[in-house]
Amino acid sequence: MPYLVEPALPAGTLRALAQPDLDVDDRLSLRPWRADDAPVVKAAFDCPDIQRWHVRRMDGDDEARAWITGWAAHWAAEVDTSWAVVDPADQPVGQVGLRTVSLVEGSAQLSYWVLPDARGSGVAVRAALTVTRWTFDVLGLHRVFLQHSTANRPSCRVATKLGFSFEGTSRGSIRHADGWHDVHTHARLHTDDDRPQRT
Repeated sequence: MPYLVEPALPAGTLRALAQPDLDVDDRLSLRPWRADDAPVVKAAFDCPDIQRWHVRRMDGDDEARAWITGWAAHWAAEVDTSWAVVDPADQPVGQVGLRTVSLVEGSAQLSYWVLPDARGSGVAVRAALTVTRWTFDVLGLHRVFLQHSTANRPSCRVATKLGFSFEGTSRGSIRHADGWHDVHTHARLHTDDDRPQRT
């Protein structure tokens, strides 16, 4: 059955690009994950706050390495991406990426986490803004959105500082370890004014 509209972006748009290194500012940059990042990834998924909202854990370095090596396949399949957020010493302090990429709809969902020692200095906002701009200016997406439990107030603050508009609440939309949570959705379009709040 044929579509009545053309895809927003043709298949192969993401796959045709090499995953770039992205400069955030003089203190942060983004790069693809590497095998030697496995201990940091394992430590991140051992963090109770990250487990709380991402509902995953890792039981060993082998799982961390598999998580890292899987990103190349996700990029090639044009479904998900992830960057390590690194400090000036090239050490990961967090993650930012895109989930549920849809080239047909020209949309993707933003994902991020920050290690405990790096929190409180705007890492998530600065990294997520860099990826959002890349998705609009280079990849050519139309819409980037993020979703979080209504109980996850830090994530809501990140969305606000990014300039993502609040679009509504989905009731009982995601299940965490303590049960079903209502979820906020925030989004930006490539046509939106690009003025995030100061962190």
